[in-house]
Amino acid sequence: MDLVADRGRRVTVDELNTTRLLAHARQQAHQRKFDDILIVDVDAHHYENEHMGEILPFMENDVLRQLSVQGRSRNSLLPQVIGYQDMGGRVTRYPLRSSEKTEPGRIRDVQLGERWMDAMGVDYSCLFPTGMLSLGTHPQKEMEVDLCWAYSRWITEKVLPESDGRMYSMLNLPFSDPDASLRHVEHFGDRKGVTGFMVTTVRTLPVHDNAYMKVYRAIEERGLSLAFHSGVNWGEPVFRGCNRFLSVHALGFSFYNILHCTNWVINGMGERFPKLPVIWVEAGLAWIPFLMQRLDHEYMLRPSEAPLLKKKPSDYMRDMYYSSQPMETQDVQAMECTFRMINAETQLLYSSDYPHWDFDLPSTIWDLKFVSEKAKHNILGGTASRLFKLPPRNDKQRENLAKFGNLAA
Repeated sequence: MDLVADRGRRVTVDELNTTRLLAHARQQAHQRKFDDILIVDVDAHHYENEHMGEILPFMENDVLRQLSVQGRSRNSLLPQVIGYQDMGGRVTRYPLRSSEKTEPGRIRDVQLGERWMDAMGVDYSCLFPTGMLSLGTHPQKEMEVDLCWAYSRWITEKVLPESDGRMYSMLNLPFSDPDASLRHVEHFGDRKGVTGFMVTTVRTLPVHDNAYMKVYRAIEERGLSLAFHSGVNWGEPVFRGCNRFLSVHALGFSFYNILHCTNWVINGMGERFPKLPVIWVEAGLAWIPFLMQRLDHEYMLRPSEAPLLKKKPSDYMRDMYYSSQPMETQDVQAMECTFRMINAETQLLYSSDYPHWDFDLPSTIWDLKFVSEKAKHNILGGTASRLFKLPPRNDKQRENLAKFGNLAA
């Protein structure tokens, strides 16, 4: 069926594949010689809901597995708002995903991932789920535990091994259950392609609770990273006053990371786990200067309430890492100030958030006029290369990593 016009002719469903949709991104990558620059995407996604038939058999609990299979047929596996992240009109990438052809014998998500990575000039990508980011809102923590286990087995046993090392992951922790989270770290922490673990922040559990200390310690001891990935939940009481998804999206992604970052900093987690790399993902950057200033102000007035701190809250925040997407680009001077406040040259990590509707290309970083060449190389991949021990993929990348001090020993 003809769908859209393309330079005077009609394009068919079969032609609407990832490579074609990202043709301009490929041109952009070629013009900027991105193949010579190591680019690491620390936040990309796939639609694991398309593979639940492969994932659910890995669930350990027979009853929960049966309930999940039945729930899948009724589209009730996860409690989430349906449709609001989709885009209407001529944007057909979501509804036509299932029509894109892939070669038999290889994992479909790996093939689709290679297509968009090659188009953008991305060398490595951290693969996160999409629907399962809502697991923290599930009313049964047992379901969260079992689904996280099943997904982690599937992604580490089926998907990552087929990616030739180009895809890695920070696995979704069943954070509602600290003991299950520890088991997750102990079981999957040494698997190939696992560079750390991820907490979906769409929840209000206290990240500073003593029950989680053993989890953080286990991650730190293994030299892995801990990511806090934000999201939205229109059902959260504080957001029920919003009448547009735009509003919930703008506030929600920042809100959850603000909440948990505040508790992490004020309760001295930076002092307790100084060698644990902590990454705040998919909340943009504008919230960080706000929180730095607010926490510093309050701390100077009431330091006795944060007895573990040996420096200002903003200093601990500058020790942590932040993913770039969705980067607020409307006010360049404000963005430049943000880069300065977070020490972006060493602490900012490029992320695309592809294939979500608001994704950012590597040029979002590369084209910034106020950022030095060294900082651009660091943000796009050099810092992540050191953090996750990812080697360069060609001689020119190796040369650039060495030039800017990012070549791992």
